[in-house]
Amino acid sequence: MIAKKPPMGWNSWDCYGSAVTEAQVKANADYMAANMKAFGWEYVVVDIEWYQPTADTHEYHPFSDLCMDEYGRLLPAPNRFPSAADGKGFTTLAAYIHDLGLKFGIHIMRGMPRMAAHKDLPVLNSDYTARQVADPNSICAWNPDMYGLKCEQVEAGARAYYESIFRLYADWGVDFVKVDDIAREYPQCRREIELISEACRSCGRDIVLSLSPGPAPLEQAEHLKKYANMWRITDDFWDDWKLLLAMFERAEKWCTHSGPGHWPDADMLPVGALRQDYSSVDRTKFTQDEQITMMSLWCMMRAPLIAGANLPQNDEFTLQLLTNREVLEIEQTTHCGHQLYRTDSEIAWLAPEKGSKGCYLALFNIADEDHEIRIDLADYELENYHQARELWSHKESSVNGSVSACVRKHGAVIFRLS
Repeated sequence: MIAKKPPMGWNSWDCYGSAVTEAQVKANADYMAANMKAFGWEYVVVDIEWYQPTADTHEYHPFSDLCMDEYGRLLPAPNRFPSAADGKGFTTLAAYIHDLGLKFGIHIMRGMPRMAAHKDLPVLNSDYTARQVADPNSICAWNPDMYGLKCEQVEAGARAYYESIFRLYADWGVDFVKVDDIAREYPQCRREIELISEACRSCGRDIVLSLSPGPAPLEQAEHLKKYANMWRITDDFWDDWKLLLAMFERAEKWCTHSGPGHWPDADMLPVGALRQDYSSVDRTKFTQDEQITMMSLWCMMRAPLIAGANLPQNDEFTLQLLTNREVLEIEQTTHCGHQLYRTDSEIAWLAPEKGSKGCYLALFNIADEDHEIRIDLADYELENYHQARELWSHKESSVNGSVSACVRKHGAVIFRLS
């Protein structure tokens, strides 16, 4: 099974936007291998516009010349990814990542390059051309690079194009593909999701399929679970408390759909050094307590963990946040994590351990001041637990009918009850 557990890795978008280079990808991979791999972090993902030679920030350059082959398949820009020269694609970079014991991923937009359609290039292994397959009425609202495909009107041609790019990615050694401009585009992209998924599954290599951006429609949960391994439940998530607070409602609605092979995705973790394409001193605007809340919620709902930081610039707090083994075990050992209750000032989540009598109880202070949170265990049929270990402080305590903690403003605690 692909993605039996929630994927864990790094993505270049939060820190480099469209401008990431091969050297920066390698530096983050080296750091992950040395400092995070032992804790389960493994995917190194190059985000959008790796095929765009002039990309230099989070902003897009409309209608630029893109690097692609004679079949309209995008290729890495050699000025940013030198090992891609002479048509090698990501083969060499993927091998470098694999030699570190990690896995390699890329971002793509749905559809094909507008340039391919304008040049009417042939679609590999078919009698179709790009102009026949591309749909100039299906355009991304925020990125100018692509046309969607006529997946219902010219299904055979669209299928052939998607099969051609996924076979290329398999040849490169890609282990993860994030497909953008698609997860929230129901119903018009329903068939396109299916063709992408089928091409991914038939390419000859195990590839995690991730769909973005959100919010994906909740009523399409079963379709998403069938055709994707991850799908975004939110638009781009950044270091803003209002966005984090809003994630609790999304998490409550989507948590029942988390399971082996299919994971609702709350987006990247905007921690550490961010937006490095604008300033080398930019760091997350989340407080340390807000970062603990974010990490706690993602783990309790078993969301994929994709760090957005420039990892080599991690401080001690950020590294400890991402490598707290006891917290990360929630992702690996629990099932059916869900919200117990919510008030104006606090939220509680519960996640039972699989094959064990233990469980995890997370208490979140969503108020704008510190306050004590207390739970009477009998109210939630938890009265048989007698020991509690708080996972962020690593403190043990006895339980006598209730659990309580003074939780800092916008902060969280997690107890493992036994």
